[in-house]
Amino acid sequence: MYINCKGHLIDLDRPKVMGILNLTPDSFYDGGKYKSATEILRQVGKMLREGATFIDMGAYSSRPKAIHISEDEELSRLLPVLELVVKEFPEALISIDTFRSHIADQAIQSGACMVNDISGGSMDENMFATIAKLQVPYILMHMVGTPQTMQQHVQYEDLIKDMIFYFSQKVFELRKLGVNDLILDPGFGFSKTLDQNFELLQKLELFSGMDLPILAGLSRKSMLYKLLGLDADRALNATTSVNTIALMKGASILRVHDVQEAMETVRIFEKITNRISL
Repeated sequence: MYINCKGHLIDLDRPKVMGILNLTPDSFYDGGKYKSATEILRQVGKMLREGATFIDMGAYSSRPKAIHISEDEELSRLLPVLELVVKEFPEALISIDTFRSHIADQAIQSGACMVNDISGGSMDENMFATIAKLQVPYILMHMVGTPQTMQQHVQYEDLIKDMIFYFSQKVFELRKLGVNDLILDPGFGFSKTLDQNFELLQKLELFSGMDLPILAGLSRKSMLYKLLGLDADRALNATTSVNTIALMKGASILRVHDVQEAMETVRIFEKITNRISL
């Protein structure tokens, strides 16, 4: 499976790592950590050197009950940083984490090459048409409700069947509009209880029947540290554990805060599945 980013064909049959750059003051793990241009460029450079194929940049916190911000505020947080990073790292493949079509459009025009939408198009009716116009890869995530209400929406007849139906409908809409490059994100931590998150991980391979790449965003999430009685700062070991499971069950992209550790996980996975030789 390949996706086209800025004219580069990216082979997702070999797993890739997406490094997270949060530009929000209130993200659950690293909110407010990167404030100056120097800190931002240092972190992006570090993730790229460690092997990240993509940098996912977001300026709207999607943690449960996060404060809603305006489109103008999201844009003012995002665009100056995006332009800074594109200037310093022109070859970087940057994904924009937004559910707003106008911001997606502006970001792609400013040098990003992919859109990562937590809402799967449900929070902006113009998103799918915008992606079709831009012809960029689109990460389609599963979430019910909004970041402010999603944990009220955890009732499913059958979690996996309901999710596959959700994805099937949206993939049909996107294909009808002419969108070529799609990635599925099952949305760990979004509209799911702790037990549902682990059920999803246990059955992740069932989504491979859709014949689309799968992104696993498990890094330092509360499903891990709450289970283990820890906090996000101490959840790296747990993250490595579940990333390994996700790869074994078909994930093509790991979205992480800690790129080096994820790259090591990928390399070991590739070795035991005979994808590389020493």
